[in-house]
Parts: sequence; structure tokens; C-alpha cells
Amino acid sequence: MIKRNFVFAASLLLLFSCGRFDKKNSVKGADRIVCVSKQLTELMFALHQGDKIVGVDLTSTYPPEATKLTTVGYHRHLSAEGIISLEPTLVIHQGDIAPESVMPQVEKVGIPVKVYPAANTLDSLKLLVASLGKQFGQDTAAARLNNALDADLAKAAAYVKSFPKQPRVLVIHFGQQRNQYFVMGTRGTADAMLKLAGGVNAADTSSFRDLSPEVIAREQPDIILATDFGWDRLGGDIEKFKELPGIGLTPAAKNGKIYRIEEHDLVYFGPRTGENVLLIAELIHK
Repeated sequence: MIKRNFVFAASLLLLFSCGRFDKKNSVKGADRIVCVSKQLTELMFALHQGDKIVGVDLTSTYPPEATKLTTVGYHRHLSAEGIISLEPTLVIHQGDIAPESVMPQVEKVGIPVKVYPAANTLDSLKLLVASLGKQFGQDTAAARLNNALDADLAKAAAYVKSFPKQPRVLVIHFGQQRNQYFVMGTRGTADAMLKLAGGVNAADTSSFRDLSPEVIAREQPDIILATDFGWDRLGGDIEKFKELPGIGLTPAAKNGKIYRIEEHDLVYFGPRTGENVLLIAELIHK
């Protein structure tokens, strides 16, 4: 372990001493950005900056172009080596990363790192869009995105008003870090999205909780939304999904109301949030 750390430290020192990441050696206009945030990735593409991104984390799956980029690992399990190997001129993230030692190692070789606030509300999202637009010379595009978001949210709200009943909805997510299915709790963006779509989160906890028959027996959801990775790993077979702990005993399973949803449509606010709220509303009010 000591030898490995010495070799890594020596390689970083060599890169830095050679001026590989010095500003004087960069080509004007040749930005190379590594983005370790699914929310930022979508926003950068929406602001016409996607061509500058050379690497993303595993959860950055929208737009489709992002899935073609080199991945630097799961955002909670990063390595400095993987990021540095892409020779970025900038690394951006929103603080939800690990281990803590990674970004200091990246900065040590002269690569700038910029941290943006997590936009966990619609208002903070619009502020983030405006901030990114100003930084990258896309003020007009940023204003257009925010105006479109407001219009889409208004359209979704009008649709939701036609359904007085609020179904109990449970979100089942597969956590890649722990290789485990979870119930998404009432704290976070997914809960806010469900409320905007006219549903009630059936979870009885504020945080994530391991999926278990006891948990499902208490929550008894009318609808289950399964995020894509956990659904797809079972071959997209609803019968196999019903075999997960307790799922088969729910009203959702008995009535065939288990639906697949893309994780990136549910777990963070972005320029498509209004469209995604309408999508969720259409699913849960069938």
C-alpha cells in the first residue's frame, strides 16, 4: 500500500512539474470539463456546453449524449487517477462526492475544481441555471430554460387539478453503491416531485430504507414507481419485480400498477422538471 501511494504521489508530482495542466499550456477555447453531478451534466448540455464535457460520473445519464462519455466512477466512490487521466481543465461538482481526499488530489496537480450549490428546490434551480448561463456566456439560453420550466410546471399543475384523489405512491430504487433495493423516503426531490404530480409518498421514513416485507406491509402503496436500474436488472419483468420482498402483497402489485421510471426524471430538478411532473402525474393517475 505504501509503495502504491508513493508511485501515485510521484506521478502527480511529475505531471505538475511538467506543467501539463498549466494555463500557459492550454489551448484557448479547448475546455475539457469533468462533471461529477447528474444535475450539472444535464444543465450543461441544456446550455449548449456539452461539447466541453469529457467525463462524467455514472449517474449522469441524461441527455443520451452523456452516456457516451467516459465515466470516472460513481460520485460517492471516485478516484483521482481516473479524473486526472482525462486531462481536464476544470472539474465541477455539487459537494455530494467521496472520498473527501479526491478533489484535493486533483487540485494538487493544478486542475481547478469548482463546487456549485445543490439545487434542491425549484427556486434554487433557476438561480443555478442563471449562474451557469452567466459563467458560460449563455444568459439568453438560461432565461429561455427558466421561462420554459415555469410554463411546463403550470401545464402540469392544471392537469393535476383534474384528479382530486391523491394515490399513495412508493418509489423503489436500486442503490449501486450498496447493491441493494431501497424505499425512497419523504425527504428529497423525489418526494417533492410526487407532490407536484398529485401523489402522496407512501414511505413512513424521511430517509432511504432497505426494502423489506415489514416495510412494505406498513406502507401498502397504491402505485409503485421503480427506477430504471433496479427494474432493468430484473429484465423488465413485472412478475420478477413482484418477487422482491413484500412487493407482491401490495395493492400496487395486485392491480398491476408498478411502473418503470428513469432515475434522472425523478431524483433532481432540471430543465425538464415540468415535463417530468406531467409524466409522473399521468402514470400515477391512470
